[in-house]
Amino acid sequence: MQAASATGVLSHLSRLEVHARSRKTEPQQRSRVTELKAAAEQLRMRREQLRAEVETHKNLQKLRTSMDKRREDKEGEEGMDEDSEDSELLRLMARHTQLNDLLYAHHIIGGYDAIKTRQGQGLCLSLPTAYDGVFLETYNLEIDVKPAPRIARHNIPPFIPLSDLVEQSDMKTDIRAFLDTLSQHLNAFSGRKQQLKLVKELHKSVEVMESNALCSILVMMVTVPNEKTAILCTLDYTDHTRCLPTRVHFECNGKPLADSPDWDTNRSLLLETPVHKALSTMRRMGNIV
Repeated sequence: MQAASATGVLSHLSRLEVHARSRKTEPQQRSRVTELKAAAEQLRMRREQLRAEVETHKNLQKLRTSMDKRREDKEGEEGMDEDSEDSELLRLMARHTQLNDLLYAHHIIGGYDAIKTRQGQGLCLSLPTAYDGVFLETYNLEIDVKPAPRIARHNIPPFIPLSDLVEQSDMKTDIRAFLDTLSQHLNAFSGRKQQLKLVKELHKSVEVMESNALCSILVMMVTVPNEKTAILCTLDYTDHTRCLPTRVHFECNGKPLADSPDWDTNRSLLLETPVHKALSTMRRMGNIV
């Protein structure tokens, strides 16, 4: 009888232990499910974007082929009304795509536009910037070639450490390395600035509380839907050669936000995705208004 009672107690304890373990693993499972949902949402967004790009590329490729043929034989394009506004728009889009292709090819081979000045004594260089396929500001340098290379004039923003980059890259012996590093800083700055602009344009419910000229710090106020709680989100871009933050911090009522699966996912999104796209995903997931 005692043996049966002991067996019953042990069985009960075993069931309690299994139940406790299952309860312990539930938050981890929920966290993993949340992460997978966020990843799936990002993949769906990327899939739709790629589908639209492929369809547009196909249409423009057909038009470009037709335009090339037209230039060769000087004949009108078949099946296209010369006076149609749509036809003119498509022609402009095709031409724009051609120019983008040329500019991109020029960029990836490391080309920089250069013009000789002052009878060859100087060199004027242009450094264009772009973000997400959109060409932005162009910056210029005028370099004295003789007796030794040095920067004579420029319109580089003052918060870009130009003097430090000159010393680090040793412009006198390797001007290409200097230009590559400078271009990296300028493109990262333009990318961060463009992201800030898109946040203000696309996310009216998100309040930008603070940012600086270099766009290396961004403080936003977001709202949680159910509780209508205001969350202060700080993005710190300590690596000035990148468009993505190196640290993301959340605060609520002046205190750090407690760890949770949802906000861990939000932090990962903001660290790995441009801020305006991350906010869109967070809103679709119901994490912010």
